[in-house]
Amino acid sequence: MDFFIADAHAQTGGGGDPTFSFIMLIALFAVFYFVLIRPQSKRQKEHKAMVASLSKGDEVVTNGGLLGKITNIGDSFVTIEVANGLEVKIQRMAVATLMPKGTIRSG
Repeated sequence: MDFFIADAHAQTGGGGDPTFSFIMLIALFAVFYFVLIRPQSKRQKEHKAMVASLSKGDEVVTNGGLLGKITNIGDSFVTIEVANGLEVKIQRMAVATLMPKGTIRSG
């Protein structure tokens, strides 16, 4: 009956090279590092630097999508004016993007 069905690879005792498996594991980790981990840490560094450089009068967009001008800055919180006379206090880390000056007027 062996002539109809070929023996399975595991049954014949032909195992793979363990060195090759180890090299493939290292290569897979390297791909994950350069595709996922490194770009994410770079974005985190850039965001942290942007949040640290915020100043009064900057126009920002929050994580929730609010566009406003910074009117007051504290250690942990920032007050932004989203409309005439309407100010919202948010966490500094909730600022998603620093917009160019004049964005509010052109919107």
